[in-house]
Amino acid sequence: MSHARPSASDYAALLLRVSLGVMYIAHSIVLKGITFTLAGTAQYFESLGLPGVLAYATFLAEFLGGVLLVLGVQSRWVALGLLPILFGAAWVHIGNGWVFSAQGGGWEYPLYLIVLSVAQALLGDGAYALKPSSPLTLAPASAPLKSAA
Repeated sequence: MSHARPSASDYAALLLRVSLGVMYIAHSIVLKGITFTLAGTAQYFESLGLPGVLAYATFLAEFLGGVLLVLGVQSRWVALGLLPILFGAAWVHIGNGWVFSAQGGGWEYPLYLIVLSVAQALLGDGAYALKPSSPLTLAPASAPLKSAA
């Protein structure tokens, strides 16, 4: 059984997958866990009118999702599964304006991460994935049948 050598696009998907995964891990551990603390993050969520427990769920999803992306475990589905967190972050920061250095952080970074996560889902796992995802199909559910002429 021979395996095809990874292509440049396989390596590009790997680079995207690992960097996106590291970003999610950093946002969970460093930003929410260390910088703001989990209790502080929960208070912030509550100040937005969200349940504080959602902060802990977000922390866990970002951490586990990041690890799964780095390892290449079902990367397409993990990237799609993390989109609600990114849409929530964009919603939180939309009033702060553009640029991450704006007071309270800007909305462009969460939007950029949404684009990267969708790109990861479309590209797939790339090289060196532990448990590759099944392909996403963008074709209609029922393709027209060819006639047997």
